[in-house]
Amino acid sequence: MKKILLPFMTVMLLLGMVIAPTYSFADSNSSTDEVVNEKFGAPIVVYGGNLTAEQKDSVKKSLKITDTSDVQEIEVTGADLATYLQDGDASARMFSSAKITRKDAGKGLVISIVTQDNITEVTSEMYANAMLTAGIQDAVVEIAAPKPVTGHSALVGIYKAYEITGEKLDPERTDVANDELSIATNLAQEAGIDEAKVSELLTEIKKQIAEQNPVSREEVEKIVSEQLANLKIELSEKDRQLLIDLMDRIRQLDIDFSQWSDQLNDLSKTIEDKIGKIVDNEGFWASVKNFFNNLIDSIRSIFN
Repeated sequence: MKKILLPFMTVMLLLGMVIAPTYSFADSNSSTDEVVNEKFGAPIVVYGGNLTAEQKDSVKKSLKITDTSDVQEIEVTGADLATYLQDGDASARMFSSAKITRKDAGKGLVISIVTQDNITEVTSEMYANAMLTAGIQDAVVEIAAPKPVTGHSALVGIYKAYEITGEKLDPERTDVANDELSIATNLAQEAGIDEAKVSELLTEIKKQIAEQNPVSREEVEKIVSEQLANLKIELSEKDRQLLIDLMDRIRQLDIDFSQWSDQLNDLSKTIEDKIGKIVDNEGFWASVKNFFNNLIDSIRSIFN
């Protein structure tokens, strides 16, 4: 019995070392109060217009809104969807919500999906890419939903909130940004491309457009083809043409592409870090799989 028990205890100890959770701790003296930037006024919270009172309370809790006097509250409805998107359906139901805090120029975009399980299709990098296309820069945006939704309507709410601050968005750019978000989620959901890879592809193509300043659809097509090859992504001819159409529309927008460089580079770095973590995790779980295979072999040898 001792001969069996000792190796078994050793195996269990090693198992505990492999799967033991890792914890990180915040400084107990750090402040959670956000400093108000008086140049931009209070953060704006935009709620999906179809939220029930209970769902709205859930969103407030997710966005950590404890005192409504500290924020400006508005709603986004299907009518807003029709305003900002050329083919927007005024009867659309809106649930995803967002909190927008504007920042000084050069701070970039910081996007946080605080209810990860309830935003099922759009990633933070997809939001960031679409917002840059729409003309929104330098803000902290937190997105929440009280139940599973795709997350597309949050972008329209962000547009509305941004214009509440006195800024004016180009309707053509917001429409193209919406197309970009739709194509991004389509590539991830239907074409089966990893979400981070989709964001990396869009970002790298836009970086090349900013750097090369193409003047024709043919030049855009060349950029798209090069980036698909660089990232080893294969698309159907239909999806490839949709991507080229989108990027050609972006080329024709009234955008100072030179101002894109820093924010696109920041977004690219964020995506690379995310992909790196995914790869690292894959390596970790491969090692766990090997450990369990060895564990099974060890147990078998004990009882044999």
